[in-house]
Amino acid sequence: MTTRTDERPEKARGPLAGIRIIDLTSVVFGAYATQIMGDLGADVIKVEAPAPTGGGGFGGDIIRWAGRMPDGAAPDLGPIFLTINRNKRSLKLDLGKPAARKVLMKLIATADVLASNIRYEGMKRMGLSYEDVKAVKPDIIFVHAAGYGSDGPYAGEPAYDDLIQASSGFADILGRMDGNPKPRYMPTLVADKTSGLFMTWALLAALFHRERTGEGQFVEVPMLESVTSFLLAEQFYGHVFDPATGPWGYTRVLSPDRRPYKTKDGHIGLLPYSDRQWDDFFVAAGRPGALAADPRFSTYKARTQNISELYAMIEEVTETRSTEEWLALLKPLNIPVVRMNRLDDLPEDPHLKAVGFFQRMEHPDAGPYFAMRPSVKFSASPAELRRHAPRLGQHNDEILAELGLDPEDAAAFSDEAAQD
Repeated sequence: MTTRTDERPEKARGPLAGIRIIDLTSVVFGAYATQIMGDLGADVIKVEAPAPTGGGGFGGDIIRWAGRMPDGAAPDLGPIFLTINRNKRSLKLDLGKPAARKVLMKLIATADVLASNIRYEGMKRMGLSYEDVKAVKPDIIFVHAAGYGSDGPYAGEPAYDDLIQASSGFADILGRMDGNPKPRYMPTLVADKTSGLFMTWALLAALFHRERTGEGQFVEVPMLESVTSFLLAEQFYGHVFDPATGPWGYTRVLSPDRRPYKTKDGHIGLLPYSDRQWDDFFVAAGRPGALAADPRFSTYKARTQNISELYAMIEEVTETRSTEEWLALLKPLNIPVVRMNRLDDLPEDPHLKAVGFFQRMEHPDAGPYFAMRPSVKFSASPAELRRHAPRLGQHNDEILAELGLDPEDAAAFSDEAAQD
């Protein structure tokens, strides 16, 4: 890996170059979406609050302060913040002050998108409703990241990843797989990140609509509906029909034997799929004709109905060879197989190394760190890493100057100065 110490704030080259996004989001859901927009070239201005007067908390996005920092590093650049807030500028504003709200409205007038995960009632109380914002920028795209859709009884209630995993059905899935009735959360922020991806495509679609029609709009991205639809893409299964033709849950992925399979020295991910691939696998494993002789496995439909028994047969044979032996044997047969990576293995994965996925960066205030290269490749308008994640309020002077305001007056609306 090469170490990059430079920022490249010159003109962005990505497909969203020239688009300005005012980012009132925090934590993961909204910030993940706006990070993707920044990677694609948008000028993302993250508006953050100062620390409360008199102490009692930290300023800015709370995720700034999560995680252990290296010795000597700035304390407001935690690892998750670094990862999902790159390619953004930070403007510190105390939106409790009328002067600060005037500055924000002046900034919104220059923008294409306002993205927020502040509760909408709170936005209205601050004079930042869609109608208020539209009055200063008629074609604005106002994207509201909500917990629940505004038409339902949960509208306005607090929502976090854990709560949405519980309410969407995600917490029920592991029990349906392993028979343990205890509900459990997935050990990843699946609700936040999934909702962030929904927010990304919603924002892009709204930009496309405006490009064709000149019309802005209000876009609501509710977590519960987004995550439930994501989960049920396959887990609806037998309940798609009325009356139901079978249980909830896609049989194949709920099999407890669907897992990486043990080899002599590690594990492999293995998924024969077609009739030919299954036959070739068992021939290679020394069990020719194992499927054809058994009506439970002789057709795709039969295999789906008896998938747990079929998967259980796999590990009986994978333990007989090393990982390298299986890769050498199965890849020439076009049978889908990979070496299983632990998290510790990812930086040395040959493919990820070849594509430069992990990039070693040098942040002037956090020191050396690793960033992940944008995963989508554009031949004409490349996504890229232009800026490190910002310190709180790092770009106040720069942004205020762009608005024709005197940076010397910033304290009047950006931190604990006297009230207006």
